Amino acid sequence: MTYTKGGNGLQQYKQVGLQASIDAADPHRLIQMLMEGALEKIAKAKQFMMTKNTPEKGRHVSWAISIIDGLRLSLDKEKGGDIAQNLDALYDYMTRRLVLANVQNDATILDEVTSLLFEVKSGWDAIPEAVRRNPSAASPTPSTPQAPGKHVSTNR
Repeated sequence: MTYTKGGNGLQQYKQVGLQASIDAADPHRLIQMLMEGALEKIAKAKQFMMTKNTPEKGRHVSWAISIIDGLRLSLDKEKGGDIAQNLDALYDYMTRRLVLANVQNDATILDEVTSLLFEVKSGWDAIPEAVRRNPSAASPTPSTPQAPGKHVSTNR
């Protein structure tokens, strides 16, 4: 039996587990996973910022930006209407703020983006299961959250 240095075996195991989760996830869950990943990367960036580990801070901020860009690109502005347009602007704002936080080493900006993203994720998490399974069955009322664009699609 051989063991790899530096925990590479553990990393490979985690990667396989993540890939299995992605393969089994519906589109709604995939968006949740992206948001969770971005929040995790921002938290790690803040930790690295506090310990003055600039390369790792930068790497994790960049990773969070990439994830948020992925969320932004997944929006279907045609079907999502105003909600998708507003999310697009918010994701753009978050990206610009993360760049500024990185350049200025400002943890309060990371906290701001975390708060904004957590708010979006909370709304996303609150979408009822029936709407997740059949988005066209949802009636657009104030009490029913309307997911933006491609986020709405649950076709497999």
